[in-house]
Amino acid sequence: MYMPDMFVEVEPSEISGLIEAHPLAAIVTNGTDGLAANHIPVLRHGEDRLVGHIALANDMHRTAADGAEVLLIFRGEDAYISPNWYLSKKTNPNHVPTWNYQVAHVYGRISFQHDEKSKRAVVGRLTKRFEAETNGDAGWKMSDAPRDYMETMLSNIVAFEVEITKVLGKSKLSQNRLAEDFANVTGELEARGINELAGRMKRFERD
Repeated sequence: MYMPDMFVEVEPSEISGLIEAHPLAAIVTNGTDGLAANHIPVLRHGEDRLVGHIALANDMHRTAADGAEVLLIFRGEDAYISPNWYLSKKTNPNHVPTWNYQVAHVYGRISFQHDEKSKRAVVGRLTKRFEAETNGDAGWKMSDAPRDYMETMLSNIVAFEVEITKVLGKSKLSQNRLAEDFANVTGELEARGINELAGRMKRFERD
């Protein structure tokens, strides 16, 4: 990933927050069939692990060997930035369009688990997190489904774990712009309902 110094994300909490808020990762593998990307929700498990599951029919667990290197890409909210939003354009026309975004690249080694205990643990972890967010105390639980149906569903997935070896974060958020331009870009994004990105920018606000 191209990483100009001014856009390197150095705050671990910012990277963790991005992964937490946008758990649908693009998992890039280089297996027996060459490069492939799968879009899979994953969760942090401790400080150095990510976990998730894929369909048994997904060839990722056949083409990528246990211990193979993988890259997981997480993307936050992004937006086009118009030169018209720079107040300094009135006196300096030397501006062009750009794009603001946040990404995290997580490198690691993947391993697959086919046993029911591991699969139940991953499904339980995922559903507990997302059902609580979606339905609160009324969230769906695996025990809500008939036992035989749940066993069939579990037999059709493969759990996986990624041991994290490296993390890179990039926050391209207009922090290289003049204070007045930065503030106006933030306001323009808020006016368009792009509030998460605008909120992430505000930690760079300057007097």
